[in-house]
Amino acid sequence: MPSVAAVALATAAVPLGPLAEAGTGANESPDGSVAGRVRDSYENREEAAREESKVPVPRQITNGDEQRYAKSNYIANFSKGLPHNSFGEVDPVTYRSLLDGLRQGTWTALEKNIVLGGTTQLVNPLAGLAFDLEGADSHQFSIPPFPELAGQALADQAVELYWMALCRDVNFSRYDIDPKTKAAAKELGVTPQTLFRGFTAGDVIGPYVSQLLVKPFNYGPYAMNGLITVAKAGKDYLTDSATWLKNQSGTSLAGDAPDPTPQSIRNGRDLASYVHTDPNAGLFMSFYNAGIFLFENGAPLNEGNPYRGYAKQSPFGTFGVPFFLGLVGEAAARAFKAAWYAKWFVHRALRPDQYGGLVHMTLTKAKAYPVDKRVLTSMAVAATFSAYGSYFLPQAYPEAGPQHPSYPSGHATMAGACATILKAAFDGGAAFADLTDNTVVAASLDGSPPVSVGEDPGLTINGEIDKLASNIAFGRDFAGIHWRSDAEEGIRLGETAALSILRDQGDNYPGENFKGFAITTFDGDNVIV
Repeated sequence: MPSVAAVALATAAVPLGPLAEAGTGANESPDGSVAGRVRDSYENREEAAREESKVPVPRQITNGDEQRYAKSNYIANFSKGLPHNSFGEVDPVTYRSLLDGLRQGTWTALEKNIVLGGTTQLVNPLAGLAFDLEGADSHQFSIPPFPELAGQALADQAVELYWMALCRDVNFSRYDIDPKTKAAAKELGVTPQTLFRGFTAGDVIGPYVSQLLVKPFNYGPYAMNGLITVAKAGKDYLTDSATWLKNQSGTSLAGDAPDPTPQSIRNGRDLASYVHTDPNAGLFMSFYNAGIFLFENGAPLNEGNPYRGYAKQSPFGTFGVPFFLGLVGEAAARAFKAAWYAKWFVHRALRPDQYGGLVHMTLTKAKAYPVDKRVLTSMAVAATFSAYGSYFLPQAYPEAGPQHPSYPSGHATMAGACATILKAAFDGGAAFADLTDNTVVAASLDGSPPVSVGEDPGLTINGEIDKLASNIAFGRDFAGIHWRSDAEEGIRLGETAALSILRDQGDNYPGENFKGFAITTFDGDNVIV
C-alpha cells in the first residue's frame, strides 16, 4: 500500500487548469475535492484487487508423465533446445537442471542451469511468473491436464495432425471431393464440412476461413486486399532422421523462399503461413484488423454499450473504437502471461514433432515407446511413410515451432482473449452478411482475391469472431507444431483472462449508464460482465 506521502505527491501532481479553477469539477471527485479524485481512483484499484484476491488459486494438475517417465529420459515432456541423444531423448541431467532453475524462478538461476544443445534460446520462461495490475493473476487460472503420452486421446490427436500435414495443400473448398480429405474425414469419424474445424457452433457454418480474415477493408489510408505471402506448396521439413535430430537439440534450419505471388488463404499451408509470419510483437493483429473491419462496416454495438442509448453523445475514449482496439492489445499481453505460466511451470507438454519421433522410432524398431496403437496403425501414418519414407510428423516450418512447451498454444490463448474483447464491442447475434454487400466469400482455387461462394448460410458476427479464433489456433496445428488440446484449451484460457479484465474495469466509468457487456462464450454460455 502506498504511503501517505506518496498519495499526497500524486494529489499535488493533478493539473489544475482553468476549468478546475472555475469550480466545474473537471478534476474533482463527486464530493467536490481534487484530493477526492485521487482517493476514488485508489479505492477503485483497491476494490478491484480485493475482488481478485477472492479468486482461489487452483490446484494445478498435470498428467503425471514427467514423473512417470523420469527414468526414461523424460520422453513425454518438452525438452527441445537441450542436448539430446541419437534417439532424440533429452539428456536427463540437463533437463533436471532446467527444472531446478524453474523452481528457483530467477533469471540468474535459469542462466546458470540452462544447457543448450544448439544456438536457439528457450522462449521467455519467466513470463509465467510476472504479475499484472489488471485482471486475475496468471496463477489463478487453470486448464485441464494435458493428455497422457500413452493414452488413446493423444494418439487420436496425433492422427489428426498427420492428416492435417498430408492435406496442407488441399484447398478448403475441395474438402468434399479430394481423396485425401475424404480419407481423413472417414478415419477421424467426421464429415468433410467439419474436418479440422474448431469446437464452437460458428466454426462449422460456411467457409472454413472466417470472413474477418479474407474480406478486404481499409486500414486508415491503406487498402487491404486480403492477400498474404504464403509458403510454396509441397515443401515440408523434419521428415528425415538427420534434420529431426538436429532440430531436437536446438539447431536452426534454413527454410525455402516463399511463393512470390500473394495469395488469399485457401488451404492449411496458407493458414499456417499466416500464423508463422504474424509479427512477433503483435500477434493480435488479426483481431485488431477484425475490429477495424467491423467498426468500418457499421457492426451494431454490444447491447450493454451505454452509448446505444445516448441521443447527444458518441463513444470514443470509453466504449468507442480506440477503447476496444486498445483493449485487444491489453488482453493479449495478459493472456500470454497466463499461457506461459501453464506452459513452463505446470504442464511442460511435448511438441507434436517430438511425439512423431517416438512414432518413427517405434515403427522402425529402433526403440519401443509407449504410444497408443491407434496412431501406429493409422492410415495417416502409413500414408506419411509412403510420401516421405519416414514416420516423422512433417512440419510446415523449418524450425518446427518455437522453443517453449506446447500446452497451451500462445496463439490460441491470445485468440481467445482478443476475440472476447471483440464480443464485448459488438452485438454478436447480428447477421454478418448485413454489414457489407450480403456476400460470403472464400479464396478461389488459384488463391487470387476472394470470390463469392453463394448464399449466406446464416453467418453471425459472433460466429465469425469464434471462427477467426479457431483459424488462428488451428493454423498452428496445420503447421504441425500444436495439438488440438493446445488450441481448444488455449482459447478457453484466453477467454477467462479477458473476462477477468472486463470485470475489473466494470466500476471505471462513473456517470455512464453501464450495466455490463452481454457476451456469449465459446462454449455457448451467455454471461454479463
